[in-house]
Order: sequence, then C-alpha cells, then structure tokens
Amino acid sequence: MKYRTLGRTGIKVTPYCLGAMMFGAMGNPDEDECVRMIHRALDAGINFVDTADAYSRGGSEEIVGRALKGRREDVVLATKAHLPMSDDPNHRGNSRRWLVRALDDSLRRLQTDHVDLFQIHRPDPDTDIEETLSALTDLVRAGKIRSFGSSTFLASDIVEAQWVAERRGLQRFRTEQPPYSILDRGIEREVLPVTQRHGMGTLVWSPLAGGLLTGRYRKGQAADTHRSGFGFSYLSDDRRLDAVEELIAVAKEAGMPLTHMAMAFAIAHPGVTSAILGPRTMDHLDDLLAGAETTLSDDVLDAIDAIAPPGSDISALDMGYTLQTPAGPALRRPLTERSAA
Repeated sequence: MKYRTLGRTGIKVTPYCLGAMMFGAMGNPDEDECVRMIHRALDAGINFVDTADAYSRGGSEEIVGRALKGRREDVVLATKAHLPMSDDPNHRGNSRRWLVRALDDSLRRLQTDHVDLFQIHRPDPDTDIEETLSALTDLVRAGKIRSFGSSTFLASDIVEAQWVAERRGLQRFRTEQPPYSILDRGIEREVLPVTQRHGMGTLVWSPLAGGLLTGRYRKGQAADTHRSGFGFSYLSDDRRLDAVEELIAVAKEAGMPLTHMAMAFAIAHPGVTSAILGPRTMDHLDDLLAGAETTLSDDVLDAIDAIAPPGSDISALDMGYTLQTPAGPALRRPLTERSAA
C-alpha cells in the first residue's frame, strides 16, 4: 500500500481505509471473524480504520478495540459521534454536552486513551457550529483526539465551519467524509473543490454505491443479500440499475471486476485521500484487497463519464444528508403564532 497525507495534518494513511460499519449485530455478528478481518486488512498494509459509536450501538467499536490490542500504535484510528445512542434526546447531536460523553464512551469501547480522528457524523441544525468546534478544540487540547472532521456536510456548512474556526480562534475541521462513487458524483461540484481549497483530507464512504457496484443487484432480478433486507429504495431504482448494467459491460471490456473498477475510480480523484471499504465477510474483504493495485485508463474513465456524468448523482442514497428546505407557506409562520402579533 502507498501512503497519502490526510489533508494537512501530516498523518500518512493508505488509499484504502477499513470501515467497520458491518462489524457487529447490524452486519456480521461473528466477532471472531470480524477481528480476523481487521487483522487481514492490517497485514495487507492498510493502516487506517474507521468506525462510529452508532455502528451496532457500540458493538463495532468494541470489536475494533479488541482487534487492535498490541497494534494500536500502528493504526490511524477514526470514529464518529452524532447519531442517537438511546431514546434520550440528549444522547445524540453535536452539543458539547453529548460530544464529550460520546468520546469518553468510544474511548472505553476502543480500549485506547485517544483517537487520531474524531468525526461529526452528520450536521446538527439545532447546535451552533461554534459550540461544536469549541468542544472539539478542548478535546484536542485534552489529548483525547489528534484531529477532528465532519461527515456528509454540505459545502456551505464546511465553509461556515472554516470561517467560524478562523474568526473564533478555534481548531478547524481537518477532514470531511462524504459519499462518493461512480453513481454518486455530486460532491465533485462543490464539496471536493471546497475540501481541496481548505486543505482538508477526504475519506469517502460507500464507494460501491451502497452495494450496487458489487454486481449482485441486477435489473429484473431479485437480490437475496444482507443489505436488501433493510428496504433501501436506491437498490431498486431503475436509473441506478440501468447504469449498473452499462458499467458491468465497461468493466468486462476492461478485463476487471466491477468492484475493482469502482474502488479504483473512487481513489483516482485528486481530492480524495482514502476510500472506505465496508466488507461484511472475509470474502468481501479479500475481493477488494485483490484490486488494490488497479488503475483506470483514460478510455475507461471516459466510458464511465458517458454513463455517469461528472458532478452528477444518479438518484440518491437513502443514507445521505440533504438540506430540507420548506416551500410555499411553510416558509413563514402563521400570523397568529408570531410573538409580536
């Protein structure tokens, strides 16, 4: 594995990052196999592992912590907070109150005294970004995190956070973790140019388009997969399935598996630091690792562009984040509800 610098942090990471979302009850409940998968990835040269507190409600972090015993210092370890961890409305979000506790809980599960990258899993419209950045800055000064970043933020949110950090003398987001794949190229329009402009590392999630670029989901065929049981609408979207059929032909013509072409595409963009692998089984992991040296010719990239134009999303992933903008009368409160009325 070659190394890339994670933004301007000086931290060197591999172009493939091992994602641990599928480790634990929500993916693979066999903890011993999950540990072996982590060891397999590390032995293959990957030095970057990404998890989150919400993955299997802490189960993923516990598995990662167990797997990294004796190897912690060789790994760039990232986790995230924001998503609900209980029914309590304060056990979620980006407030200081929650982030401080969430990190302590993550450190306990990971069996470490610090993480290298602590990420805000999603934006929180209810919390001032200054509140979040202030809490994260204090956690850096306390030695509990080395750097922090955002995940699935809009370009405008990223810019606002950079501006607030500069104006308030706070540390800033050093990374962004957006969705990116052949079928999900919307971040090429604004997010990637913004992260490049601000010297941020970018580790992209779902480079296989939520499983569609494995070739296991075909138009007119029922898929019997673990993911299909969650009822995601994108898995049956005709536009995405039509594009997959065309991409399968491109990969075949290029003499490579669709998964290898998809991963090579994700890490080819100059604004992308690492692409997150999300294997559930050892077979999934071995397939992806086998394509680590794959590169795409201009002809292949041109063929991909013709199917999935640059800067465009072919519909959307259910797991993404979009700003919900009210329209029409919803833009204003009824006159009777205004405090001055």
